[in-house]
Amino acid sequence: QVQLVESGGGLVQPGESLRLTCVGSGFTIKAYHMAWYRRTPETQRELVAFIHTGGSTSYAASVEGRFTVSRDNVQNTLYLQMNNLKIEDTAIYYCNIYNRDTDWGQGTRVTIST
Repeated sequence: QVQLVESGGGLVQPGESLRLTCVGSGFTIKAYHMAWYRRTPETQRELVAFIHTGGSTSYAASVEGRFTVSRDNVQNTLYLQMNNLKIEDTAIYYCNIYNRDTDWGQGTRVTIST
C-alpha cells in the first residue's frame, strides 16, 4: 500500500528557506515520476515541481529558480528545497506519484508571513 508522509513545513518570513521531506513506503520512489503539489483554500491543487525517473526536473513558472526537487533513493525520500520564499507560496504542500490522484498524505503546511 502506497503511503506518503510529508514534513518540514512551518512559519517563516519572506526571503527565508524551508526544506520539505516526503517519505514513501509501499513503493519505490525511484521507479516513478514524482511530484510536489500545493493547495490553498482559494486554489485547486497545483503542480509545483516534477522529477522524472531519469532525474530531470521541471517547475511551475512561479517557483522556477527558487525551488529544487530531489530524491534520495536509499532513503526512499523526496525533497523540496524552497528558497527565497514569498507570501504567495503559503499553502499546504503534498507529494505524490506524478499523475496519481489517490493515496495522498496529510501534507505539510507552509506559511510565509511578516
